[in-house]
Amino acid sequence: MEDLLITAVIFFAGYNIIKLIGEHLLKRKLIKAEQYERVGILESPKIANDESNKYPSLKWGLVALMTGLGFIVMDLLKLLNRDMIDGRNAVLPIGILLVFVSLGFLIYFFIMNSKKK
Repeated sequence: MEDLLITAVIFFAGYNIIKLIGEHLLKRKLIKAEQYERVGILESPKIANDESNKYPSLKWGLVALMTGLGFIVMDLLKLLNRDMIDGRNAVLPIGILLVFVSLGFLIYFFIMNSKKK
């Protein structure tokens, strides 16, 4: 089984290397033929006018904060009732964590909506 995996990885890597070299040579020929629009190197980067991602550090900071709060709540619940959260009942901790992460995103959403107005 390991031999099959190693062989698959080697063929996948070889395929990707050959594909990269082929694309590079094709783009080089197109540039020499002055067909820049077909190469796509002169396209300007798309600038989003949407301000939804204007403060990415705020968004990820809020998500990290709420994730930490979720872990703290899970630990406090474990202290109150040990049988409530254990290794066999893994659905409750995951649910608590997902609720807090989504609260972080929702807080960011409401902050960004209030800044637009």
